[in-house]
Order: sequence, then structure tokens, then C-alpha cells
Amino acid sequence: MTPLRNVADVARWNLCTGCGACAYACTEQRVQLVDFPAHGIRPVLDDESCTRCSDCISVCPGVGISHPATAPKGAIATLAESWGPVLEVWEGFAADATIRHLGSSGGLATALALFCVETAGMRGIVHVGSDDKVRYVNRSQLSRTRAEMLASTGSRYSPASPCDHLETIEKAGGPCVFIGKPCDVHGLRKAQRLRPALDINVGVAIGIFCAGTPSTQGTLDLLQLHGIDPATVRDLRYRGRGWPGTYAVRVRGDEAWHDVATYEEAWGFLQKYRPYRCHLCPDGTSEFADLSCGDPWYRDIEPGEEGLSLVLVRTENGRRILRAAMEAGCVTLQPVAPEVLQLSQRELQLKRGAIWGRVLAMQTAGLPVPRFGGYSLFRNWVALPLEHKLRSVVGTLRRIAARRYFRPLTLKRPKPAATP
Repeated sequence: MTPLRNVADVARWNLCTGCGACAYACTEQRVQLVDFPAHGIRPVLDDESCTRCSDCISVCPGVGISHPATAPKGAIATLAESWGPVLEVWEGFAADATIRHLGSSGGLATALALFCVETAGMRGIVHVGSDDKVRYVNRSQLSRTRAEMLASTGSRYSPASPCDHLETIEKAGGPCVFIGKPCDVHGLRKAQRLRPALDINVGVAIGIFCAGTPSTQGTLDLLQLHGIDPATVRDLRYRGRGWPGTYAVRVRGDEAWHDVATYEEAWGFLQKYRPYRCHLCPDGTSEFADLSCGDPWYRDIEPGEEGLSLVLVRTENGRRILRAAMEAGCVTLQPVAPEVLQLSQRELQLKRGAIWGRVLAMQTAGLPVPRFGGYSLFRNWVALPLEHKLRSVVGTLRRIAARRYFRPLTLKRPKPAATP
């Protein structure tokens, strides 16, 4: 099996999650993050044979992540095998009607983050928003105001690397909020172990449910499918502005939003652009976060219904913050049965079950694989119907052959623009 010397090797062998933690960890700034439209945000090293230290690999969730050997006290036993540590399950929404409307579902991630800054005294929120110049591209940012957060509400189904902004947390002078996908939270937690100065300033990690991150090419192709020139895009919303919202665009010179596709149509198109590493991720609900938020898809949504979110309490820190936000009136929540999570995210549970078979197929083909601990992957795989078991192995072998995963990618640093 090919050894992984650094994160350039991780990216070449399709194991990179694009979280950006390696760029933060490299004190010599040898790692550049590049958005390759067909693949996602990937690290490129100025010296691809670099083995000066192991910092970039040590924070990389692409090579694997493991839960502690023992579950936290009070974790719900019936959820542990498929959903990781969960202390409580709640359903509700942001008390602020604007946040609730603009959010992907009930706006809870935004509302909880703003509570931490406005009421609990945290210094800022590291999250992802739109790039100032290329509006269909994401960028990481540190926000401190309600206006900054409202401008970045809603899901972002394109590459994002919030861990590239961890230095702003380290230098913030006090605790901060981090919002990210499961792989981003993985990168954060690994980076906290590497850098005590970062660890002390992570006030809370809020994770979001995730079924995978489509490449930028997906966004470009979807825009062009609907006759929209990407260069004219002023604002882009994958969802939100209602529940579940629509794929909506504002073009330059026009203040109006144009709903170009339903949420279901847009995701049905974009999900085909997810890189293969997303199909190897067993964590769809941010199991390493303090609090994680996602959609309660356990029932049909009525037309015009206001958004609702599930929020999972995963740590005592998360429980303390959630209770305080409820008491302050920032969020409106009610406890729900653990089964609601399973009913809401059945597809994520099936995906987790397939991981063991997919990894087995990759090992059989002699490819590098991520290493996971504490995810009960074999037991989840055994619980799958026979057809799904076979598909996880045979389908992966076919994909390896068809897409030539046995050959590493060629990912080169872009050439600097020519000066006039």
C-alpha cells in the first residue's frame, strides 16, 4: 500500500476532505489551498516530497479519525452505533424570525452562534460565506455581527475550508465559535491537539449535517444548465429563504432573486459531483462537535411551513450553551425521541453502513484508505440488506476501475498570472 508522506499525497490519492487544517498547521506556509473545479479544495505543496515534519498529516481528517474508547456519560445507547455520542435530541427554531427564514431549516446554527457572541461574550465566529469577488465560490471568515452572519445563512453545496481560518481563533484573545461540516470539525479537533493556543480559544464547535460536498464544477454546470453565466452571479443561495428553500440566484444589475430550481432538483443534480472521499465518510452528523444541527426529514413539509431544525447535544459544553440560549429566549426548542434522528436521516445511516465494504474494496485494490476507530463500521455493514452489502464492495471495485482511482491525481500549483 502506498505510504502517505504529506497532504499532497493525501490529495493525490483522493483522500482529502478539503477542510484546510493542513494550511493552518504548516508553520512554514508550504501548503497552498487550491480549488480544483473537478475535485474540490486541495492542498498543493511547494515541495511535494516534503517530510520536514508531520504536522500536516497529524491534523488531516482525510487519513482517518477515531472516537475515544469510552462514550461520554449519559450518551443515548440506541444512537451510539450509527450516530456517535448523543446526549440529547431537540427540535426547534431560531426565535428571530429573520434568522429562521433565511436559514437552511430552522436557523439554529446561526442563532446559537450569535448567542455565544452577543450574550455569552465569545470573540467571533469562524464560518464560511461567499467570496467577495467570485460570488459562487466560498471563503472562510471571522464574523462578529448579526449582519455578517445573516449574509452567510443557508447551506453551501460547494467546496469550503473553514479550518484555513483557525489562526484567527488562535489569535482572537478569547473563546470563539467554529461552524463547519463533519470533516471540518474533525480537522479542528486534530488541530486543537497539535496547538494548545488554539485549543484554549475554541469556545464551542457547531457542526452541520452533511451528505457530501459537491465540487465547484457542479455549481458551474448547474448555473449553465439554467442559462446563467457564472460571471454575472451577484448572489447565490442553494437553499434557505423558506424551508427547504430554493436554488436562487441574483445577477449583477438586478436586485431580484430568481428561483431557478427546487431544493430537490438542485441537490439531485449537484450530488453527482461529490468527490469519492465523501462516500468514505461515516460521519454525516458532526459527531465531534459540541452541538450539531440538521434537517428533521421524518415527515413531509407542508407548503409555506416555517423551518425547523434538529439539534444534537454531544458534549457537556454543548448542553450548557444550549440551555443558556434557551433561557435567554434565542431559540425555541422541544425535546424529541431519539428515533426522530434515525427517521430524519435514514440515507446517512445507509451510507455509514456501506463504508466498511467500500474500504475493503479499496484495500483489495491496494489503495490507501482512511482509518476509522469507534464507528462500529463492520456492525453497521452487517446490518445492511445483502444487496447493499454486495453493492458496497462490487460497486466500489467497478468505480475504481472506471474512474482510474488506482492512478494518483495530478494536482499542480497554478501558475501566477502574467504581469502586463
